[in-house]
Amino acid sequence: MTGRDYDFWLLDLDGTVVDIEQPYIHEVMGEVGDRLGHGFTDYEAELLWYGIGNAREEILGGAGIDPGDFWDTFHAVEEPVSRAAATYVYDDAAAFVQGLETPVGVVTHCQEYLTGPVLEQLDIADWFDTVVCCSEETGWKPDPTPVELAMSELGVGGNGHAGAMAGDDPADVQAAHNAGLDGIHVSRPNRNWAGKRVLGDRRVAELTDLSV
Repeated sequence: MTGRDYDFWLLDLDGTVVDIEQPYIHEVMGEVGDRLGHGFTDYEAELLWYGIGNAREEILGGAGIDPGDFWDTFHAVEEPVSRAAATYVYDDAAAFVQGLETPVGVVTHCQEYLTGPVLEQLDIADWFDTVVCCSEETGWKPDPTPVELAMSELGVGGNGHAGAMAGDDPADVQAAHNAGLDGIHVSRPNRNWAGKRVLGDRRVAELTDLSV
Protein backbone atom coordinates (compact mmCIF):
# COMPACT_ATOMS: atom_id res chain seq x y z
CA MET A 1 0.00 0.00 0.00
CA THR A 2 1.14 3.56 -0.62
CA GLY A 3 0.78 6.61 1.58
CA ARG A 4 -2.45 7.50 -0.18
CA ASP A 5 -4.09 4.10 0.37
CA TYR A 6 -4.85 4.80 4.05
CA ASP A 7 -7.67 6.85 5.54
CA PHE A 8 -5.35 8.30 8.19
CA TRP A 9 -1.73 8.28 9.35
CA LEU A 10 -0.04 8.30 12.74
CA LEU A 11 3.65 9.07 13.06
CA ASP A 12 6.28 8.83 15.74
CA LEU A 13 8.08 12.16 16.22
CA ASP A 14 11.75 11.78 17.24
CA GLY A 15 13.72 9.80 14.70
CA THR A 16 10.80 9.73 12.26
CA VAL A 17 9.64 13.28 11.57
CA VAL A 18 12.43 15.12 13.40
CA ASP A 19 15.80 14.33 14.92
CA ILE A 20 18.38 15.87 17.25
CA GLU A 21 21.86 17.22 16.53
CA GLN A 22 24.41 14.80 17.99
CA PRO A 23 26.32 17.37 20.11
CA TYR A 24 23.11 18.15 22.02
CA ILE A 25 22.62 14.46 22.84
CA HIS A 26 26.17 14.19 24.15
CA GLU A 27 25.79 17.39 26.19
CA VAL A 28 22.52 16.39 27.82
CA MET A 29 23.60 12.85 28.62
CA GLY A 30 26.90 14.17 29.94
CA GLU A 31 25.05 16.38 32.42
CA VAL A 32 22.70 13.53 33.35
CA GLY A 33 25.70 11.30 34.02
CA ASP A 34 27.39 13.98 36.11
CA ARG A 35 24.30 14.37 38.29
CA LEU A 36 24.01 10.60 38.70
CA GLY A 37 27.71 10.21 39.44
CA HIS A 38 28.43 8.07 36.39
CA GLY A 39 30.04 9.23 33.16
CA PHE A 40 28.60 8.09 29.83
CA THR A 41 30.67 7.87 26.66
CA ASP A 42 29.30 9.56 23.52
CA TYR A 43 28.42 6.12 22.19
CA GLU A 44 26.55 5.22 25.38
CA ALA A 45 24.81 8.60 25.26
CA GLU A 46 23.43 7.81 21.82
CA LEU A 47 22.34 4.33 22.86
CA LEU A 48 20.56 5.77 25.87
CA TRP A 49 18.93 8.51 23.83
CA TYR A 50 17.53 6.29 21.10
CA GLY A 51 16.84 3.27 23.31
CA ILE A 52 18.44 0.92 20.82
CA GLY A 53 17.60 -2.71 21.62
CA ASN A 54 18.04 -3.33 25.34
CA ALA A 55 20.83 -0.76 25.58
CA ARG A 56 19.18 1.39 28.25
CA GLU A 57 18.55 -1.55 30.53
CA GLU A 58 22.07 -2.88 30.04
CA ILE A 59 23.87 0.46 30.49
CA LEU A 60 21.84 1.57 33.49
CA GLY A 61 21.96 -1.88 35.07
CA GLY A 62 25.71 -2.08 34.62
CA ALA A 63 26.11 1.33 36.23
CA GLY A 64 23.75 0.49 39.10
CA ILE A 65 21.43 3.36 38.16
CA ASP A 66 17.72 3.04 38.88
CA PRO A 67 15.73 3.72 35.68
CA GLY A 68 13.33 5.98 37.58
CA ASP A 69 16.24 8.08 38.84
CA PHE A 70 17.65 8.23 35.31
CA TRP A 71 14.40 9.55 33.80
CA ASP A 72 13.79 12.01 36.62
CA THR A 73 17.29 13.39 36.12
CA PHE A 74 16.96 13.40 32.34
CA HIS A 75 13.74 15.42 32.48
CA ALA A 76 15.30 17.82 34.99
CA VAL A 77 18.25 18.44 32.66
CA GLU A 78 16.33 18.87 29.41
CA GLU A 79 15.24 22.44 28.70
CA PRO A 80 12.58 23.10 26.04
CA VAL A 81 14.23 26.05 24.26
CA SER A 82 17.57 24.25 23.94
CA ARG A 83 15.91 21.04 22.78
CA ALA A 84 13.92 22.88 20.14
CA ALA A 85 16.99 24.74 18.90
CA ALA A 86 18.86 21.44 18.43
CA THR A 87 16.03 19.73 16.53
CA TYR A 88 15.65 19.55 12.76
CA VAL A 89 13.01 18.18 10.39
CA TYR A 90 13.79 15.34 8.00
CA ASP A 91 13.30 16.52 4.41
CA ASP A 92 11.47 13.33 3.45
CA ALA A 93 9.11 13.73 6.42
CA ALA A 94 8.28 17.27 5.37
CA ALA A 95 7.52 16.19 1.81
CA PHE A 96 5.47 13.18 2.94
CA VAL A 97 3.32 14.90 5.56
CA GLN A 98 2.67 17.98 3.47
CA GLY A 99 1.62 15.75 0.58
CA LEU A 100 -1.03 13.90 2.58
CA GLU A 101 -4.68 14.71 2.11
CA THR A 102 -5.83 12.50 5.00
CA PRO A 103 -5.87 13.18 8.76
CA VAL A 104 -2.43 12.79 10.33
CA GLY A 105 -1.36 12.70 13.97
CA VAL A 106 1.69 12.18 16.14
CA VAL A 107 2.11 9.66 18.96
CA THR A 108 5.38 10.33 20.76
CA HIS A 109 7.30 9.44 23.89
CA CYS A 110 8.64 13.01 23.87
CA GLN A 111 7.05 14.78 26.82
CA GLU A 112 4.49 17.54 26.33
CA TYR A 113 6.68 20.27 27.84
CA LEU A 114 9.27 19.51 25.12
CA THR A 115 7.01 18.55 22.21
CA GLY A 116 5.08 21.81 22.09
CA PRO A 117 8.15 24.07 21.89
CA VAL A 118 9.79 21.78 19.30
CA LEU A 119 6.75 21.87 17.01
CA GLU A 120 6.42 25.64 17.40
CA GLN A 121 10.13 26.33 16.86
CA LEU A 122 10.15 24.25 13.68
CA ASP A 123 6.83 25.77 12.56
CA ILE A 124 5.25 22.35 11.98
CA ALA A 125 2.52 22.30 14.63
CA ASP A 126 -0.14 22.86 11.98
CA TRP A 127 0.98 19.77 10.07
CA PHE A 128 -0.81 17.54 12.56
CA ASP A 129 -4.46 17.15 13.45
CA THR A 130 -3.62 15.69 16.85
CA VAL A 131 -0.53 15.16 18.99
CA VAL A 132 -0.52 12.57 21.77
CA CYS A 133 2.41 12.61 24.20
CA CYS A 134 2.71 9.30 26.03
CA SER A 135 2.54 9.42 29.81
CA GLU A 136 1.90 7.23 32.83
CA GLU A 137 -1.80 7.91 32.27
CA THR A 138 -1.88 6.95 28.58
CA GLY A 139 0.76 4.24 28.70
CA TRP A 140 3.87 3.94 26.56
CA LYS A 141 4.28 2.37 23.14
CA PRO A 142 3.96 -0.56 22.40
CA ASP A 143 0.85 -0.16 24.59
CA PRO A 144 -1.93 0.60 22.06
CA THR A 145 -3.71 3.07 24.37
CA PRO A 146 -1.96 6.27 23.19
CA VAL A 147 -2.44 5.16 19.58
CA GLU A 148 -6.12 4.53 20.21
CA LEU A 149 -6.40 7.94 21.89
CA ALA A 150 -4.94 9.61 18.80
CA MET A 151 -7.37 7.67 16.59
CA SER A 152 -10.27 8.81 18.75
CA GLU A 153 -9.13 12.43 18.49
CA LEU A 154 -8.92 12.07 14.70
CA GLY A 155 -12.43 10.62 14.65
CA VAL A 156 -11.29 7.34 13.11
CA GLY A 157 -11.49 4.98 16.07
CA GLY A 158 -13.48 1.78 15.73
CA ASN A 159 -15.33 2.69 12.56
CA GLY A 160 -13.66 0.64 9.85
CA HIS A 161 -11.09 3.18 8.68
CA ALA A 162 -7.82 1.77 7.35
CA GLY A 163 -4.82 3.41 8.98
CA ALA A 164 -1.11 3.02 9.54
CA MET A 165 1.52 4.15 11.98
CA ALA A 166 5.14 4.78 11.00
CA GLY A 167 8.14 5.03 13.28
CA ASP A 168 11.83 4.24 13.60
CA ASP A 169 11.49 2.17 16.77
CA PRO A 170 10.22 -1.43 17.05
CA ALA A 171 7.80 -0.18 19.71
CA ASP A 172 6.10 1.99 17.07
CA VAL A 173 5.42 -1.00 14.86
CA GLN A 174 4.28 -3.09 17.82
CA ALA A 175 1.97 -0.32 19.03
CA ALA A 176 0.45 -0.08 15.56
CA HIS A 177 -0.23 -3.80 15.42
CA ASN A 178 -1.61 -3.81 18.97
CA ALA A 179 -4.07 -1.11 17.90
CA GLY A 180 -5.07 -2.97 14.74
CA LEU A 181 -3.12 -0.75 12.32
CA ASP A 182 -0.45 -1.47 9.75
CA GLY A 183 3.01 -0.77 11.17
CA ILE A 184 5.66 0.87 8.99
CA HIS A 185 9.31 0.69 10.07
CA VAL A 186 11.30 3.76 9.03
CA SER A 187 14.88 2.50 8.99
CA ARG A 188 16.91 5.64 9.70
CA PRO A 189 20.72 5.54 9.37
CA ASN A 190 22.85 4.87 12.45
CA ARG A 191 20.10 2.86 14.15
CA ASN A 192 21.54 -0.53 15.06
CA TRP A 193 18.84 -2.66 16.64
CA ALA A 194 21.45 -5.26 17.69
CA GLY A 195 19.96 -8.00 15.57
CA LYS A 196 16.39 -7.35 16.70
CA ARG A 197 14.07 -8.06 13.81
CA VAL A 198 11.43 -5.36 13.26
CA LEU A 199 8.36 -7.08 11.84
CA GLY A 200 6.70 -4.15 10.09
CA ASP A 201 4.18 -4.45 7.29
CA ARG A 202 6.62 -2.43 5.28
CA ARG A 203 10.16 -1.15 5.80
CA VAL A 204 11.36 2.07 4.18
CA ALA A 205 14.48 4.22 4.39
CA GLU A 206 12.49 7.44 3.98
CA LEU A 207 8.83 8.33 4.41
CA THR A 208 8.61 9.45 0.79
CA ASP A 209 9.25 5.82 -0.20
CA LEU A 210 5.66 5.21 0.91
CA SER A 211 4.40 7.28 -2.01
CA VAL A 212 5.39 4.56 -4.47
